Amino acid sequence: MEENENVLNFVAITSADPEKAAQYLQLTDNNLEQAIQLFFDSPNLDIGGSSTTAQPAQHGGSINPISIVDSDDEMMGTESRSARPGQGSVEDDEAMARRLQEEMYGGADRQDEVRAPMARTTETLVGPGAYDEDDVDAMVHEQLARRTAARGRARAGIFNQRGSSSSVWDDSSDANAQRQELAAATGGASEQNAKSNRLAQMYRPPFELMYQGSWDDARDRGKEQEKWLLVNIQDSSIFDCQVLNRDIWKNESIRDTVKENFVFMQYSKDDPRGGQYMNYYFQARDSPDAYPHIAVVDPRTGEQVKVWSGHPVPTPIEFHADLHEFLDRYSLKANAKNPVAMRKPEKKKVDVNRMTEEEMLEMALQNSLENGKGAKDDDPDALTRQEPTSSSADKGKAKMDSAPPSPQDTPATEPEPASTSPFASISDSHIHTEPPASADPKAVTRIKFTSSAGQKVRKFYVHDTVRTLYEWIKAGGWEGKEGLEFELTSMRRNLIDSLDQTVEEAGLKGSVVNVEFME
Repeated sequence: MEENENVLNFVAITSADPEKAAQYLQLTDNNLEQAIQLFFDSPNLDIGGSSTTAQPAQHGGSINPISIVDSDDEMMGTESRSARPGQGSVEDDEAMARRLQEEMYGGADRQDEVRAPMARTTETLVGPGAYDEDDVDAMVHEQLARRTAARGRARAGIFNQRGSSSSVWDDSSDANAQRQELAAATGGASEQNAKSNRLAQMYRPPFELMYQGSWDDARDRGKEQEKWLLVNIQDSSIFDCQVLNRDIWKNESIRDTVKENFVFMQYSKDDPRGGQYMNYYFQARDSPDAYPHIAVVDPRTGEQVKVWSGHPVPTPIEFHADLHEFLDRYSLKANAKNPVAMRKPEKKKVDVNRMTEEEMLEMALQNSLENGKGAKDDDPDALTRQEPTSSSADKGKAKMDSAPPSPQDTPATEPEPASTSPFASISDSHIHTEPPASADPKAVTRIKFTSSAGQKVRKFYVHDTVRTLYEWIKAGGWEGKEGLEFELTSMRRNLIDSLDQTVEEAGLKGSVVNVEFME
């Protein structure tokens, strides 16, 4: 009787067919409220009958809920799965997450949907003098702020979690409180079934890392604690933003680095709290290709000093290395000297009349490729790595330096032969082989090498000596730089003095090493 009554109520409210009403009720275990909500959210789901056999998803963004909503008993009996990319189980979850996200934020079926009716409003007319001018201004600003906050904001869900308390996630022992907080952050979506709960946990924003105060308060905290401001702007409809929450902000090494050195803030692009930052710093906020957006800001001057923008999203290893490289080069200490950005090189004017037909075709193809891409924010830190243009005076000085010395300038004693220098004693024939994938992870570390010629990430055993790093590069590890002398530095320390120390003893586990070739 109750099932028939729910079908009649469903039909009366939604004007759907009784057969479709029964199918939606079956999906929600005869819960009338959830069935109606599911119908209004996705009225064009291809249910495909009352059979419980999984059906493939149809084209156009539709999702077969039978293929998504498996039994909780089956899910609870499966082995828990890691959230690292590259594993088969995560691939299944990622494919499912992409389909759910397309269903939530757009697809072919959503174009035919009719928007919800406008809500009824009641207004009261008041006579002149009822309020002071200041009160009226305050009321108008408050109303505008509410409308701005509500306009365009998607309903809370698995991929649009908001309003969670950071203190709950700091206490890992209170699982019940975390479950309730997750349900509140997702608008109840995490409570629908075991798969939804797992996806909500996997793509949960890093609430325990996020600073919840205003932008000005964050700058004050950064000045007081000598911490950089780390800002992440996300678009919930872009899956790369969800990948950050899944892979980057849940990485233990990255979390420790962020907690120790940064005041971290994460905003959705339609969050009014991030409006001040986006107006001043995020010029490409209207371009989908600029998301996800990550930036480091100096709390003292308000200068944006580093930016990661758009696709591809860095891997956890690369992002962790980038953070440490930044901390090696920049400091908030009063007596520290930070890198200075050079001016952007001016684009040369092209004389089309003097170009050949092949050059014009190549230029047209390049412009076509650039026009197909959206705008991205440039990285200010890239300008600090450019070599300054040499002036004529510098060229003259270099020419004088290269002139042979006069007999008067020749020292009486001969210089020490180069063969006795520490660098000359390093072998250039020892070919380094990376540890295999089956090696003990605790005995292996990754080191990122950066130079003006590019970047490389390579694995070493922690018991390898620092000499091994030199031997790898000297034996041809860096293409195009064979035979050149070079220096390796880390944390402003020249590693030539630590040749016989192990990687672990030298503090190079998971570190960034700068390579400077003597051109």
